[in-house]
Amino acid sequence: MKKIALHWKIIIGMILGIIFGFIMNTVDGGKGFVSDWIAPFGTIFINLLKLIAVPLILASLIKGISDLKDISKIKSMGLRTIGIYVGTTLVAIVIGLSIVNIIKPGNGMPQETIEKIKLKYENDAGVTDKLMKASAQKEAGPLQPLVDIFPSNIFQSFAEASMLQVIFFALFVGICLLLIGEKSAKPLVDFFDSLNEVVMKMVDLIMLFAPYAVFALLANVIIAFDDAEILIKLLYYAFCVVGGLILMIGFYLILVSVYTKKSPMWFLKQISPAQLLAFSTSSSAATLPVTMERVEEHLGVDKEVSGFVLPVGATVNMDGTSLYQGIAAVFIMQVIWPEGLTFTNQLVIVATALLASIGSAAVPSAGMVMLVIVLESIGFPAELLPIGLALIFAVDRPLDMCRTVVNVTGDATVSMLVAKSLDKLHEPQPKEWDDNYDEVK
Repeated sequence: MKKIALHWKIIIGMILGIIFGFIMNTVDGGKGFVSDWIAPFGTIFINLLKLIAVPLILASLIKGISDLKDISKIKSMGLRTIGIYVGTTLVAIVIGLSIVNIIKPGNGMPQETIEKIKLKYENDAGVTDKLMKASAQKEAGPLQPLVDIFPSNIFQSFAEASMLQVIFFALFVGICLLLIGEKSAKPLVDFFDSLNEVVMKMVDLIMLFAPYAVFALLANVIIAFDDAEILIKLLYYAFCVVGGLILMIGFYLILVSVYTKKSPMWFLKQISPAQLLAFSTSSSAATLPVTMERVEEHLGVDKEVSGFVLPVGATVNMDGTSLYQGIAAVFIMQVIWPEGLTFTNQLVIVATALLASIGSAAVPSAGMVMLVIVLESIGFPAELLPIGLALIFAVDRPLDMCRTVVNVTGDATVSMLVAKSLDKLHEPQPKEWDDNYDEVK
């Protein structure tokens, strides 16, 4: 009997999780049952992915840099990576602003709906938390993001999963391994090569649990929706965001088809498990180990490219988030501050959303924190900020799930483009969790 492909198993788990969540919403005590007995399995799965993210980045990047044999290649790869990431982010923001200005989802929002949303979410702990985080980030100096790249204690960076600090340390170690000569570097290079293989095998094993984990994650998301009327009123706005995200994925597929000469459908099939996990977890960082496994083994990108491009992308490439920020900012202005909808302000939104995407953390709902900064950059009235966030808070989680899919797809696309430009794209060599099982059973 032919085995069911992993992406189909995950899709089945997602559908069953959504159905189960809706059923539990109608049963007395159903929400408590899901949160107490189902949701923890999703949390365990995310914890396992986060557990291996740092050692995977460390091992793959150090091994990849040491294999380059030429320090100048690091500069070439870095410039191409950042350049393409900036380019795709600008495209995402322009797509978002174009859609929201053409469709105008905020025009005609009933006043009674605005008041109801305001009463329900304005003082919500989630909204307040986003405002506080945005305030703290804004108060930091202009060079603070640069300072944050350099760790004072690398073990603390490992513990806190500070991706840019881990990437800097791995690059530093990799460059030093090149400088001390191949003979002296070989023992440490062999160690990280072996560590990389072990961690990639961990990804294979963890992914066996993925269909059940996404069932738990989606069921927990569904029970959080408790006001269908507000959700329906915001569907127009939500469709604008989702439509923009679909256009962005279409843009990626064009890049893959034109530049790498690979079939867009083949690309989607190979990366789909990472996309589905991104949708379920709403976290680029948690999905990173799976993204790296799919890109290396199923798309054929060399480790030295994926080990650099993907961790950097999970931190600085937030195309989906940038697109969402453009739509959300203009939507909020259309509803409660239409006088601010000037061409100059929209140019400021483009620039600020681009910079904010670089500093946006790869965690759920970080986009809302960046949205506050984007709105403040155009002089949005401070007293209206809680109302603005409240307007979109009800649908933020499902939209966060969708935009994380775009973030991860963008990372995979750029890794293929960079690999192709460096002649580091080869035929895929997928591995299974039980490849060597017969030798040890």
